[in-house]
Amino acid sequence: MTSMLDAVVVGAGPNGLTAAAELARRGHSVAVFEAQDTVGGGARTEELTLPGFRHDPCSAVHPLGIGSPAFKAMPLERYGLQWLHPELPMAHPFDDGTAAVLSRSVSETAASFGARDAGAYRRLVAPYLGKWDILARDFMSLPLTALPRDPFTLARFGIDGLPPYGWLARRFRDEKARALLAGLVAHVIAPLNGLATGAVGLMFALAAHENGWPMPRGGSQSISDALAGLLKDRGGVVHTGFEVKRLDDLPPARAYVFDTSPTALARIAGLGGAYDRYRYGASVFKIDYALDGPVPWTAEAPRRAGTVQVGPTAAEIGAALDQAYHGTAPKAPFLITAQPSLVDPTRAPEGKHVFWAYGHVPNSWEGDLTEAIERQIERFAPGFRDRVLARATAGPPQLAARNANYVGGDIACGAASGLQLILRPKLSLFPYSTPHPAVFICSSATPPGPGVHGMSGHNAAKAVWRHLRGGTS
Repeated sequence: MTSMLDAVVVGAGPNGLTAAAELARRGHSVAVFEAQDTVGGGARTEELTLPGFRHDPCSAVHPLGIGSPAFKAMPLERYGLQWLHPELPMAHPFDDGTAAVLSRSVSETAASFGARDAGAYRRLVAPYLGKWDILARDFMSLPLTALPRDPFTLARFGIDGLPPYGWLARRFRDEKARALLAGLVAHVIAPLNGLATGAVGLMFALAAHENGWPMPRGGSQSISDALAGLLKDRGGVVHTGFEVKRLDDLPPARAYVFDTSPTALARIAGLGGAYDRYRYGASVFKIDYALDGPVPWTAEAPRRAGTVQVGPTAAEIGAALDQAYHGTAPKAPFLITAQPSLVDPTRAPEGKHVFWAYGHVPNSWEGDLTEAIERQIERFAPGFRDRVLARATAGPPQLAARNANYVGGDIACGAASGLQLILRPKLSLFPYSTPHPAVFICSSATPPGPGVHGMSGHNAAKAVWRHLRGGTS
């Protein structure tokens, strides 16, 4: 490549590929450079345990992916992306053998909380039903640089969601609703009672009612492969196995877009201490299992759910998160687990299953949480260990080695707590720009933050497009 490109993207995760595809769609010449041998970032699929067992090393379930305004605007189904829906998006078992559920149906979800809280839940979600597309576009385009499409609904969502989770929990009288919602908040791996944690729980619940919590057929790699296929059809080029250590390693371009951590961006682009105040959060200890059969959950609902939250009370969930966030590995970790092969037979040999679980641990923690994780699973699925054929474990060091964006094993690419949950990686109306006028950042360190939804790449592409047109970014 001797001529100057319009844009070079560093990192072929979902955000980098989305940004590249958006720029290519507008007629710009784009090349992507990825250090790993395959595209994917946090959306990959590999045989980690035994032949024929296809695991997702990071993300597996995609409630924000199927509802992403960026993905919905792309013909990804033409490139092989097919969403598969479990019978239940999520279940949350309890010690008494029962379970609450997050269903596509509001009524079924409310009924699982018990008579005293069913009405409170219906009243909570009712103002937002049928408004996902507008709400997601407004909320996931934060910080706002244009007028919202539905300011009344967004303002109401802010009133309900900006306070901490504890305010949301006060609406409910019994433990089932409180615990399930606490588990939803815990997906961002931060203490429950931080700013806007109520919005996190509410957003995940609304996503289930509107679009479900699906998994891509064949694994999360299907999302990345579809984005890469679309990009190539639009004239973009992807180079894998190319580690970028400094800007001079890249071909000449009018703009450079980084799907990396702020730390890596500052190092590669020579930005000095531009992001020294950016904080990284707690990590996870993850286990991928090859199983001889389905997980033997005591409660019936988890046997039909794509995702199962394991942590029976809000207090236990909160304690586990606080411990991990403040430097201690919890003895009773809160677990997020996924069961892809319940709906996707391509993921395991006939009659076998893949299963995915992680618990929260401190950043850069080097211990082994296997025993604590399996003790928690056995608590709600006695006999689970007897079905384990093989396991692949990954703590913070292994996660960071596999994906450079996971600094210290932080799979959110930055602590999703306090103001940094919303305003990241810096306090600015233009978070995708950097001190270098031709360098931009598009990773999940930018709004709207963690998750495989491509919206950080989508938003960054707009900033790059304005720059290429000669406007402000």
